Amino acid sequence: MAFNKDDVSINSLIGIGSAITGDIKFTGFVTVHGDINGNIETSGKIIVGEKARIKGNVTAKSAIIGGIVEGNITAPEGIQLFETAAVVGDLATKHLLLVDNVLFHGHCISLSDEKMYEEAQKEWIDITTINSASLVNPRGGADF
Repeated sequence: MAFNKDDVSINSLIGIGSAITGDIKFTGFVTVHGDINGNIETSGKIIVGEKARIKGNVTAKSAIIGGIVEGNITAPEGIQLFETAAVVGDLATKHLLLVDNVLFHGHCISLSDEKMYEEAQKEWIDITTINSASLVNPRGGADF
């Protein structure tokens, strides 16, 4: 997951002390150092700094995580979790790097074969959709 010259230009930056509530869609390379309560989606790469806290799903080409993510991370080109990272959620990628002392609680799909990855990701999406729908009671309330 090496960066080429097109990857170093940051398109969006969420700084330390920033707090955002709601889903966000970006184009290009994103760096997050603040707090986000919502899903993040970008067409490029994402860096989640060690002070960042995200409560929501992260979708990007590739992801470098140094902070806290409570949600699923989907990044087909690669996911790197550094020693300051804490992820409570599932990972889906073709390439995975975990360093020592990472906190990770969830399921992981990491397959380098394109066809196998696509099949496993589709199955994972189907299962998570069914599981999230099963929490809803047909009478309108939660089943807890």
